[in-house]
Amino acid sequence: MAMLQKYGAGPDQIDRMLPADLRENFMVEGLFKPGHIGFAYTHFDRMIVGGAVPTQAPLQFGSGKDVGTPLFFTAREMGVANLGGAGWIEVDGTRHGLASRDVLYIGRGTQSVVMGSDDPQAPAWFYMNSVPAGADIATRVITRAQSKLLQLGDAQRSNKRSLAMYIHPEVSPSCLLLMGITDPAPGSVWNTMPPHLHERRMEAYCYFDMSHEDRVMHLMGRPDNTRHLIVADGDIVLSPAWSIHMGAGTGPYAFVWGMTGENQAYTDVSPVAISELC
Repeated sequence: MAMLQKYGAGPDQIDRMLPADLRENFMVEGLFKPGHIGFAYTHFDRMIVGGAVPTQAPLQFGSGKDVGTPLFFTAREMGVANLGGAGWIEVDGTRHGLASRDVLYIGRGTQSVVMGSDDPQAPAWFYMNSVPAGADIATRVITRAQSKLLQLGDAQRSNKRSLAMYIHPEVSPSCLLLMGITDPAPGSVWNTMPPHLHERRMEAYCYFDMSHEDRVMHLMGRPDNTRHLIVADGDIVLSPAWSIHMGAGTGPYAFVWGMTGENQAYTDVSPVAISELC
């Protein structure tokens, strides 16, 4: 298991950053490799993002060596979204099957996690968000059908989209983690419009279901000082609480969003008018 470190930066530092610096501080690339499991420890509310693609052999983790605790889950919870083929995850010996777009919540106190694919030729893509937790909540699968679907946006403004809540107080409880999947509608390109800030929570985005040729133009920064990131399939963007976040794609795409912070109030945001962006 490899653990990258992502330290991030403040809004007063991005003026001095070239595109490569922005990518180094606010993106995680290359986590989804066949037969590999990897993590990035971020200093944005100490969220860990991870990717695993089990092929011929299962992949396992559980040690707390890289997080400074006896076990990975001694003081953490996790959400795992399957973005690929059918697979399974064993949590302390109990196996949970996950179809594409299913999510597994793993509770604090877990000792061992083993991940596998039903078909090594069409492997699962397991995307992970883990955050510090102060409560013991039972592990459970949230299927795609069990998620709460919201319809947002307007086709005339190219931002019509569906947002599926998985780990959320209205669907499946957690301590501090929120997690879901958003899909722009056919013909729409913007994933969040108008943009907003939520100073009490950070957010991570994993873009997926993109063709090799397509990209998402992800905008970040303070409303009066924006920057951009060019994002490919499987790339993860780390969005600090001080930054806006919105993106437009050159073709179809989806993304997993994960949040943590002071509360789980999804609507606790500060909208930003498009006219204020520069």
